[in-house]
Amino acid sequence: MKKLITKAAIARRTYWVEEINKLSGNFAEDSDRLAKKLSDEVKKSGASALIDHLRLCGNIPESYDYDSSEEKLYAKYTDCLLDEAFKAVGLKSIVLKERADAADVEVFAKSYSFVADTKSFRLSRTAKNQKDFKVQTMDRWKRGKPYAMLVAPIHQLPSKSSQIYEQARLEIKELKNYRQLPSLHASCLHKHRKLRLDEQARA
Repeated sequence: MKKLITKAAIARRTYWVEEINKLSGNFAEDSDRLAKKLSDEVKKSGASALIDHLRLCGNIPESYDYDSSEEKLYAKYTDCLLDEAFKAVGLKSIVLKERADAADVEVFAKSYSFVADTKSFRLSRTAKNQKDFKVQTMDRWKRGKPYAMLVAPIHQLPSKSSQIYEQARLEIKELKNYRQLPSLHASCLHKHRKLRLDEQARA
């Protein structure tokens, strides 16, 4: 059976947890540095690097203090990952600079657009409720767009019926977990290959 979490993925995770610890005292500069470094890594190492990140990014490291600069920069890291994931499937995407009262990422396609937000939690965090997922808040953050997407770690989502799922269905239209994004990426690559083959066959 193929291992989903490889030694290389664990090493990558360890590297980035430590990288986020390297604070300069200027959050804007640290955010820009992180975004560029992450983008460069994905360009260099390809889909495997992005998938490694997506499989492990849902947990905030316990080594970061609560409400610390490291924790805030980690939130920016997940924003950048979501941005890279959307770009990898052919969408146009930008990370929004503002953090208060706004979604994290804005996404554009030919016939639709939406905003997206990420949620990560500490493994030690228990008894999460619907306010932790900001589903109703996301509805206000659409900026006039018809859709919003919330991405959260699968093991932190309710395992049984919950108001979170009903609110997501009615108000934001899309609730994903980080594990679904690699599958979405693989599906899009398969469709792109099929389109290219069909075009070649008609030529």
